[in-house]
Amino acid sequence: MKSLLLLVLISVCWADQPSDNYTLDHGRVVHIQEENGPHLLVEAEQDKVFSHRGGNVTLPCKFYRDPTAFGSGTHKIRIKWTKLTSDYLKEVDVFVSMGYQKKSYGSYQGRVFLNGESENDASLVITDLTLEDYGRYKCEVIEGLEDDTTVVALDLQGVVFPYFPRLGRYNLNFHEAQQACLEQDAVVASFDQLYDAWRGGLDWCNAGWLSDGSVQYPITKPREPCGGQNTVPGVRNYGFWDKAKSRYDVFCFTSNFNGRFYYLIHHTKLTYDEAVQACLDDGAQIAKVGQIFAAWKLLGYDRCDAGWLADGSVRYPISRPRKRCSPTEAAVRFVGFPDKKYKLYGVYCFRAYN
Repeated sequence: MKSLLLLVLISVCWADQPSDNYTLDHGRVVHIQEENGPHLLVEAEQDKVFSHRGGNVTLPCKFYRDPTAFGSGTHKIRIKWTKLTSDYLKEVDVFVSMGYQKKSYGSYQGRVFLNGESENDASLVITDLTLEDYGRYKCEVIEGLEDDTTVVALDLQGVVFPYFPRLGRYNLNFHEAQQACLEQDAVVASFDQLYDAWRGGLDWCNAGWLSDGSVQYPITKPREPCGGQNTVPGVRNYGFWDKAKSRYDVFCFTSNFNGRFYYLIHHTKLTYDEAVQACLDDGAQIAKVGQIFAAWKLLGYDRCDAGWLADGSVRYPISRPRKRCSPTEAAVRFVGFPDKKYKLYGVYCFRAYN
């Protein structure tokens, strides 16, 4: 009976104490429902943010602590940002902060810092964004034995394009596909990027590698050679294949560039070597496949002249379909991989801005 009376008294006294609430920004209040519930909450105001290559972005993250649980605050607050790999099998360290100690990692060194607008602001600023920065990031806040996390996706404005080399279709293993995209000012596209491109109208009947190691292809107009005429539109999935032995095309992704893409006005048509030299003589370099796609998609570049590109292919970008210039659709038209020594074409150049 004494024990029961003591428990009732404790309950009454506890009810008279200030509730375990802690105020968030803009007057919002979080209520702790249980005495042993969480005393630290981490939230992101947005679960996805958008930017482009070369830009700056802030990944939102704020934490809210229950002052009655942490007392005078003897525990230092540790903030850790990591990037989740596309297959979600591991995390890559990006930035860690504890008090005055701060450390950035890998390619993020010198490009990341905490926003620090308020005491509870753990938002991460990334400057001079690269194509590789695209992905999902985890914000983790630790104080004593309490910790909580939230995940923010960083999306980049850009364009997905299918790619295969001079050797022909289905000649790239996964590692060669990665290198092929890099050489064309791009990276291997993610599934989300391919899916968005499919929703935007991308239709391609050849399977290609994606960044998670899967092989897929987008179909907007079902037909017999591409999964069957009676199938529904969608992104077809071949599944996961041996990265070293299996060979497919690749879907690349690129974004805005810091430079000028242009068709070089020249008094004669050129062989490939002459085209390379002509761009150099003009203070530029022969353009890459990723650059012609970025100029076409993001800048609306339109030119009905076939020209050499760095990989030895010949293409031309059409934003305004018309007779004799891709009459049915806006696209980067592919002429092929002509003989470099004897075939004559114009050339597309790229001059980077310093």
